[in-house]
Amino acid sequence: MAVFYTEIEINAPRQLVWQALVEKEQWQQWNTFLFDGDRTLQFLQGQEVLLSVRRHPDEEETEFQPKVTLVQPGVCLSWVSAIPGFRNEYVFELQDTGDGWTKYVHKDSFSGFLSRVFLHFIREDEQQGIKRMAQDLKHYVEML
Repeated sequence: MAVFYTEIEINAPRQLVWQALVEKEQWQQWNTFLFDGDRTLQFLQGQEVLLSVRRHPDEEETEFQPKVTLVQPGVCLSWVSAIPGFRNEYVFELQDTGDGWTKYVHKDSFSGFLSRVFLHFIREDEQQGIKRMAQDLKHYVEML
C-alpha cells in the first residue's frame, strides 16, 4: 500500500475549515486539485459523489465516482473509489489545536495490484496535488 500524506496549520476555527471542505459547490473558488462533478450530490455517508482530480495544474481532469465512507461533521470526511485490483481512499481530518487554529490532515492511500502500475505515473503529482490543496484551503479559509 502506498500512502501520501500532508498536514498544515490553518489560522481558522475547525468549523470554518470543515464548511469550506464539504461545501464542494464552493470548491471552484479555491480548490485546484479536486473538482465537483455534480453539485446535487452531497457528502452523505454511503452515497456516491461525482468528482474529478487534476494532479498537475496543466493536465486534464480525471473523473471518478467514489463512495463516501465516513462523515463526522467538523472532524473527518473519507471516501473510497475502487475497481477490481485498485482501491483509492481519501481521508480528511480536522483537529482543533487551540486559539482558533485547526490542523488539516489529508491522507491518500492506494492499494491493490494495479496500484503499482498507476502509481508509477502519478506518484509525484499526487503528492504535490494534495499539498497544493492544503495550501489552497489554508489561503481560502484564512481570507474569509
